Amino acid sequence: MINEKRRKQLESRVWPHVQTPAQYVGGERNIIVKDHRTLRGKLAVGFPDAYTIGMSHHGLQVLYSLMNRREDWCAERVFTPWPDMEEQLRKNDIPLYSLETFTALSEFDVVGLSLQYEISSPNVLTMIDLGGIPLEACDRTMADPLMVAGGPCCQNPEPMAEYFDVMITGDGEPALPTICDLWLKLKDRYRRDDGSFADGEIGRKQREDALAEVARSLDCAYVPRFYQPEYNGGRIADLKRTRDDVPATIAPSVISDLDGIPLPTSPIVPYIDCVHDRIAIEIMRGCPHLCRFCQSTVIKRPLRIREVETIVDAAWESYLNTGHNEISILSLSSSDYPHFEPLVKRLHEVFKPLGVNISVPSLRVNDQLRSLPQLIGTDRRSSLTLAPEVARDDMREQIRKKIKNSDLIEGCRNAFQNGFDSVKLYFMCGLPGEREVDLDGIVDLAETIATVGKEVRGRYARVTASVSNFVPKAHTPYQWNGMQRREYFKWAHKYLWNRRQIRSVNVKCHNIETSLLEGVLSRGDRRTGNAIRLAWERGARMDGWTEYLDPERWWTAINDAGIDIEKQVHESYEMMDKLPWDHVNVKFGRGYLEKEQGRATVQLAAMANAV
Repeated sequence: MINEKRRKQLESRVWPHVQTPAQYVGGERNIIVKDHRTLRGKLAVGFPDAYTIGMSHHGLQVLYSLMNRREDWCAERVFTPWPDMEEQLRKNDIPLYSLETFTALSEFDVVGLSLQYEISSPNVLTMIDLGGIPLEACDRTMADPLMVAGGPCCQNPEPMAEYFDVMITGDGEPALPTICDLWLKLKDRYRRDDGSFADGEIGRKQREDALAEVARSLDCAYVPRFYQPEYNGGRIADLKRTRDDVPATIAPSVISDLDGIPLPTSPIVPYIDCVHDRIAIEIMRGCPHLCRFCQSTVIKRPLRIREVETIVDAAWESYLNTGHNEISILSLSSSDYPHFEPLVKRLHEVFKPLGVNISVPSLRVNDQLRSLPQLIGTDRRSSLTLAPEVARDDMREQIRKKIKNSDLIEGCRNAFQNGFDSVKLYFMCGLPGEREVDLDGIVDLAETIATVGKEVRGRYARVTASVSNFVPKAHTPYQWNGMQRREYFKWAHKYLWNRRQIRSVNVKCHNIETSLLEGVLSRGDRRTGNAIRLAWERGARMDGWTEYLDPERWWTAINDAGIDIEKQVHESYEMMDKLPWDHVNVKFGRGYLEKEQGRATVQLAAMANAV
């Protein structure tokens, strides 16, 4: 049931005046369009970034496919429009709409957004406002869609708490259908005989009562309006429930049988180039390792796998339905998949005769890497991507990433012998206890690998050391640590670059202002939402894209919101301090994290004394 009137308005008034209009027109291969008159519920699944990013996100395709398998629900997509498109929509009084049927966001029963990057927070406000939905949750009635958030940013839900009705942690596949069905039941309870809903104070009270039932019914559903923060000395002191019938803490949603969850085998094929134009197959969820810096390994527990034939069958069906010439197998650490070698051999057996490339990101640096390039190499693949994170053994012991430089170097040698000509290495800068020798090690390791390339191929290999600025994240053992300051990162970046001697080695450091803002947004309490709103009202849009980011706008908004950056970002917490995200539970829990932080503190002291 396409809204033809709106589509024609867009065609005549809007699309001719924006860049790359193909990202706004829908109609791609494998989209699912349903007649709304035959459905019980309508869901908009959204991603608060550009189409090219959102369409590359595997989770969106998973939830889109999952909900559209049901005959009584539709799932339709929505993304953040670029500023030129937003301007045209506002100018022509056209709401943000779904790509399947051009339905306004406000006309859906549920709108679910995946919060992947803190810096994209203003995009959420753009989508809500442009979609015709009241910006703050407390102003909505039962006539408005249920605004649901999921994704890693919900591990600290507080900065965006004012703008969502419900925030979900953990796996979306079991939680989303449950919450959608419950919301329809609650809507029917408050619907008038003529199909309308109460407005004003009565309507807002009805919604509050409905949300209380959501909070009571679903352990994984955090309804922020029922939790009131208290502050002391610039930091959160407590988070008190305003109702006794809602849970004190929130449990993650967990899939027990990943292999039993169908993979999306008819992924949508975009009209335009996206970040990832390929088939993505998730082979494993979780990670067997316990790196202290990594939030993903904590929040995706327990480890669950799919069987080899499940993966191969899904890849084959996806290939038939898309024609993509690359298949990417996804997980936090793909080479730790217990049947990795049989899987890759089976995929090559099926797809190599068709000229389809098998891409294996997220490779673990271990002794298996010595033989891995021969296994994964193809005629088209020329670059190997690895994440050693740090370059010295004692620092690796500190972060609990148990890898060896000898395995990494020999793995790269094998890669060069099998046709690879470049290596990309991911490192972190600013970890707790970092020393000058740790920075030396980054350049030394990159140049050693470049030299190995010369030994094998006769010329220095291209090696890129990509250095991110470490942000201590919620639910990691480092959550109590403060983040390094701007001055340190500036010095460290300059030091790394000046130490480089081989021209084929490139050191690329992440933007410092973006990393510091990520620190503010990921470590903030509910007051941080005021800064997000101020930045948005002053023009913050698409700040994940360098050309749009205006750091000064952000720092002014943060200051005007009264946020103490020093306390929020740079000062360490004491072990018994209340943390803004303590009400969100993870597997193993805070007790495990405290023990790991204690061990890390002892190791840091030993490292300092050894220098």
